[in-house]
Amino acid sequence: MAEQYIVGVADVIAFLLGFVFLVRSWGLSKLKRAASMEFPKENCVNKNGNGEGEGEAVGTTEVIIVGAGVAGAALAYSLGKDECRVQVIERDLNALNRIAGEFLMPGGYLKLIELGLGDCVDEIDAQPILGYTLNKDGKEALVSFPLEKFQSHVVGKTFHNGRFVQRLRKKAASLHNVSLEQGTVTSLLEENGIVKGVYYKDKSGQLLTAYAPLTIVCDGCFSNLRRSLCHSKVDIPSYFVGFILTNCKLPKEKYGVFILADPSPILFYPISSTEIRCLVDVPSQNLPSVSNGEMAHYLKTLVAPKVLPELYNSFISAIEKKDNIRIMPNKIMAGAPHLTPGAFLIGDAFNMRHAITGGGMTVALSDVVILRDLLRPCMIYLMHPPFANISNPFIL
Repeated sequence: MAEQYIVGVADVIAFLLGFVFLVRSWGLSKLKRAASMEFPKENCVNKNGNGEGEGEAVGTTEVIIVGAGVAGAALAYSLGKDECRVQVIERDLNALNRIAGEFLMPGGYLKLIELGLGDCVDEIDAQPILGYTLNKDGKEALVSFPLEKFQSHVVGKTFHNGRFVQRLRKKAASLHNVSLEQGTVTSLLEENGIVKGVYYKDKSGQLLTAYAPLTIVCDGCFSNLRRSLCHSKVDIPSYFVGFILTNCKLPKEKYGVFILADPSPILFYPISSTEIRCLVDVPSQNLPSVSNGEMAHYLKTLVAPKVLPELYNSFISAIEKKDNIRIMPNKIMAGAPHLTPGAFLIGDAFNMRHAITGGGMTVALSDVVILRDLLRPCMIYLMHPPFANISNPFIL
């Protein structure tokens, strides 16, 4: 009975992983790698100067992008390569230490290559991943990505999110027509129901205004603009408790570990050649406190006994390490937009599925490809005479 259960669960997970992998993917014959670029040393790059204007700064910026995470930086680079003048406003241009956005499925890697950003997983100690070992009650099943029809370099990639995002930002900032600026967008600028730009504070705290025919919001799951463009209902069924293990190896090379345990499923995957990320899925109604030691007790008494023997000692050591435990909400947000002329919402700001699927970056990069292709005809009206002075094509 146990064998039938684990095989059945393995089939379901293999189907889900395969679906994420294959969504909107196509062959590699037309894809190319782009060379890596140096990231400017300053946090404010090529500020375009139209922020303090009294009216629209016609002809200076075609698109404002709010947020320079995976979706925002990739979109800025893609539109910039299409000669679009882009202003990106990001609240923090430093490399962040996150426990999300560390696992890029093979389908997402294909999209990254298609966007000319495949080299952004180079030089960050990214690790190749071919699938998971699925474990329950001492039984194990191998769940591999369906890679048979692809070239050998097409695999999943795991890494430190901050390193990956910085590489994406470097590529975007290397384009002369992309302005990457540190600032906090406070609200959308609307006139007669049409979004004309944004209000934002730069890193000195000065309140500025930026104008563009199109504003794309992709500032992540904590977006303060989401409620303006989408129904704001958010469910949080659980939290990921994350920490880093060292001095250990996973049982099977190039495979993560997924343990189906009660009360908390457990994930392990490498994020560098020397570090393994552990994520424990804890139900929202039972979330212990980190500050008073309840979380460490929970992990040691209820979770550790379910961990594989070869990982147990490193698991306990990681829990006991000071400031090593991080918590992230697993949000489920349906994509239910308020259709607003002049504005668009993508990425985790728009919708999310449970993070245990590992499909967030794949969805975001796939949406960037689709949006880039859909915007190309509109950009003709904005960038080339005699169309430059016609009505905004984004409100048609």
